[in-house]
Amino acid sequence: MAEDPLGSQWKTLDRDLNRISQLEMATAYVSRPMIGLGVSFAFILLAGLAVIFWFGGDEHTLIVAAAAAFGAYMAINIGANDVANNMGPAVGANALSMGGAIAIAAICESAGALLAGGDVVSTISKGIIDTKAVEDGQVFMWAMMAALISAAMWVNLATYVGAPVSTTHSVVGGVMGAGIAAAGLSAVNWPTMSAIAASWVISPVLGGVVAAMFLAFIKHNIIYREDKIAAARVWVPVLIGIMAGVFATYLSMKGLKRIVKIDLQTALLIGLAIGIVTYFITRPLIHRQSEGLENRNKSLKVLFGIPLVFSAALLSFAHGANDVANAVGPLAAIVHASEFGDFSSNVAIPMWVMVIGAFGISFGLFLFGPKLIRMVGSQITKLNPMRAYCVALSAAITVIIASWLGLPVSSTHIAVGGIFGVGFYREWHMERRLRKVPGTLPEVKTIAPIERRRRKLVRRSHFMTIIAAWVITVPAAAFMSAVIFTVLYWFAT
Repeated sequence: MAEDPLGSQWKTLDRDLNRISQLEMATAYVSRPMIGLGVSFAFILLAGLAVIFWFGGDEHTLIVAAAAAFGAYMAINIGANDVANNMGPAVGANALSMGGAIAIAAICESAGALLAGGDVVSTISKGIIDTKAVEDGQVFMWAMMAALISAAMWVNLATYVGAPVSTTHSVVGGVMGAGIAAAGLSAVNWPTMSAIAASWVISPVLGGVVAAMFLAFIKHNIIYREDKIAAARVWVPVLIGIMAGVFATYLSMKGLKRIVKIDLQTALLIGLAIGIVTYFITRPLIHRQSEGLENRNKSLKVLFGIPLVFSAALLSFAHGANDVANAVGPLAAIVHASEFGDFSSNVAIPMWVMVIGAFGISFGLFLFGPKLIRMVGSQITKLNPMRAYCVALSAAITVIIASWLGLPVSSTHIAVGGIFGVGFYREWHMERRLRKVPGTLPEVKTIAPIERRRRKLVRRSHFMTIIAAWVITVPAAAFMSAVIFTVLYWFAT
């Protein structure tokens, strides 16, 4: 039978349309990163232009505008890198979708920065540089500009290679490098730098130990019990009460500085009261939620899901309140020096500076955050709601302990250290179960030694990349800052 000419034409048309669809999909895939870069560039440009319009014809307008643009660039990088530590575990545990995590983080980070962000910031980043060593206001402004640029560039590079690094440590390195270039090694407060270097080890180890201890507690008291649901009804309200108390203490100390100053003892009493109230509120709710659930581990994940979402939101709020001010500190210092012609160890942060920080974080999180959120949440070690809950709780507890001890710590190091702690504890526990005494632990399938090494529960490649990035953050940011300061000062003079 002869082929229908009309049918042949339809087939040709279908093939052509399919090629066009594939071309459109490929174009969209290739252009997607360019959209993010375009939006980021527009926001950075808008921040600079807004400052020019705001300050008018002041002699330092161009310097402040440039600083505002780089401050916006820094804020975008904070959103792309730092915020992943708060939302990654919740996304990796499937308690939140990527879209939900980005929406919650953007709202809570911005609210923390604008409502409870510190109204005073140490412009020399906690006393790293002696102000007497940099007496010229012009030199000081260029040093802060170099610190801001180098910190933003370093965080940008770390995000590109998939390494969560400390924004605060990047700023510290930038300030130190610019200070050395401006006034020599004697300008640096080396005892403070030694304490910060010690925190590279203390922060992740403490966070990992606390997270592992909570996971061990959950395994022993809930997961390995014969009646898991009955055990969960007893202990999950206790754990939620602990979470509420810890975050109440954390936010009282760190997130409400603009509203009221609260000492550690008062914050602990507030946390204790809120923890007890939360326990009695959640106990009947957990009992009702657990009715009809099967007696297996999958059912336990349901009970930890909502508390995990709340903990991620609270971490984001506290991060916005506490860390954003440190990140925009150099910008605030430049604004202060341009307005008053001098500089001091502490200056007020103008609201427009905090707005740049808040909006920049939201843009960075939305446009570039998913990469680091996926890495932190699922590529270091496998997380479920119980493990992710341990990480979030560990982050808040470790910050409180560090504040009590007076240690300068990084929220990034603590959160990622908590994930490492959970993963390494699971490895140790698996080995223990393989070597178990009969009847003491649940049985596990015997695995050949070679296969056991291949199945390590913490991915060593990510572990080494992150540790290396942590170690070189301060010296790398310092070196970049020194070079940038030298170039800026040479052009300025």
